[in-house]
Amino acid sequence: MYTGRSDGKGRLVNIGVCKIRLRLPENQSLKGKRKVLQSIISRVGGSYNVAIAEVDDQDAWQIATLGIACVSNDGQLNNRVLSKVVEHISQSRLDLEVLDYEIETMSFP
Repeated sequence: MYTGRSDGKGRLVNIGVCKIRLRLPENQSLKGKRKVLQSIISRVGGSYNVAIAEVDDQDAWQIATLGIACVSNDGQLNNRVLSKVVEHISQSRLDLEVLDYEIETMSFP
């Protein structure tokens, strides 16, 4: 297995994942929900260099669940980035509220 280092010692790969559940109380249609989510997805993905997608509640008008992931060699960095993403989402839009979120980090040799 190639480790990218000449000394034969590999570095850890750290993956951070976040699941965030949102409520869009003023939304009246799936089309409106998709517009709001697309705005969030494009801004957050570009600003924080994370992967983000709607992962559940696709048929609900006023509820959305997003999955967010980032990869680095530092688990604490992943946790900080994902925490900032949650904060950004909760503060950037007045038309939604964060119901719940979970952040988990995993390390692989």
